[in-house]
Amino acid sequence: MSDLDPEDQKIITLARSARARNGVPEGAAVRDETGRTYVAGSVELPSLALTAVQTAVAMAKASGAKGLEAAAVVTEGAEPNPVDLAAVRDLGGPGTPLLIAGPDGVLRERVEA
Repeated sequence: MSDLDPEDQKIITLARSARARNGVPEGAAVRDETGRTYVAGSVELPSLALTAVQTAVAMAKASGAKGLEAAAVVTEGAEPNPVDLAAVRDLGGPGTPLLIAGPDGVLRERVEA
């Protein structure tokens, strides 16, 4: 899995930096249909809990994105989160890739939403 497209590597790097900068369990980044990127961390409030991917997708949609080309999440978890896949599919459509990387930034899995 080392043959990553440079744009895919970029969103993994952005997701990794969001995780480290904000001290959150997950960092995510999404790339919209125009190539713009949106970066977020997981959100945990008493009245609201969002995964990093959900937050990044919401930021993209709120900024006017009409679709997604790809999404990435940096997490300790090894399995794709079903709510992340659903959020990516909602804005990106079926088949939009979700890249799952470890805290070291190494791609673990590429899953189609």
